[in-house]
Amino acid sequence: MNPGILLALASAVSYGASDFVGGVAARRSSPWQILIVGQAAGALALFAVALLRPGEPVASDFGWALLAGVGSGVGGLFLFRGLARGRMSLAAPVSAVGAAALPVLVGVTLGERSSWLVWAGIAVALPGIWLVSREAGRDRPPRSWGALIDGAVAGAGFGLLFIALAQIRADAGLLPLAANQLTGAALTLVAALLLRQPWHPTGDVLAWGGGSGLLGAAGTLTFVLSSGATSLGIAAVLTSLYPAVTVLLAAGVLRERLSASQGAGIGICTLAIIALSLD
Repeated sequence: MNPGILLALASAVSYGASDFVGGVAARRSSPWQILIVGQAAGALALFAVALLRPGEPVASDFGWALLAGVGSGVGGLFLFRGLARGRMSLAAPVSAVGAAALPVLVGVTLGERSSWLVWAGIAVALPGIWLVSREAGRDRPPRSWGALIDGAVAGAGFGLLFIALAQIRADAGLLPLAANQLTGAALTLVAALLLRQPWHPTGDVLAWGGGSGLLGAAGTLTFVLSSGATSLGIAAVLTSLYPAVTVLLAAGVLRERLSASQGAGIGICTLAIIALSLD
């Protein structure tokens, strides 16, 4: 199996666990606090690792990292707000559809060519992700539509994040990734100040936000490694399966009910993984 596929799946697990931890924390505290602390913690962790493995970044690497930071800040803020105002099994999967689709479109525009098996896997994965997002029953919680909109905006942000990260050169090292995390934290802080949102971290926020941020940093690192070992489309689609991890954790830990359509969606996503791995 292509190591890029394994790295993308590792990225999905890391991102999914990060969203679960951040989403739980955002129900107790402000999502602004969680996101700022998380991105700052991720930046510090990546910077520390970068000192051990210095690369040779150039200006363009940092330019793409800053753009990725914008996507990360927008995506993370709207996702955590969606997770806090609605069911975890709605906001996270909707965000994943945009996060998966945008890099695929950009990859095609940039000239990426894949076999029919890859396109079959991508075609199966997108509706599978959507099925994971469906809630049980016809009656949605009062704020579900707000969570749906938040998820869509988050998806656009994460799509931009994936596209920009994939443009960072393989020999650039980890300093651009630390800059990406730091940019996201700075933009979130500025937005919180302008909108007069609570952002001062407390003891609980430091613990939960820090854990979410470290998991997110691991997801970013493995995605960059994956996009260097396989195509942008495959890396983005497999990484965008992170909602399945979030949903399964929500079902196992928070006892959120997993509907039949969500179970089917997870099964379909599994088939997509198999198709992509056979290419």
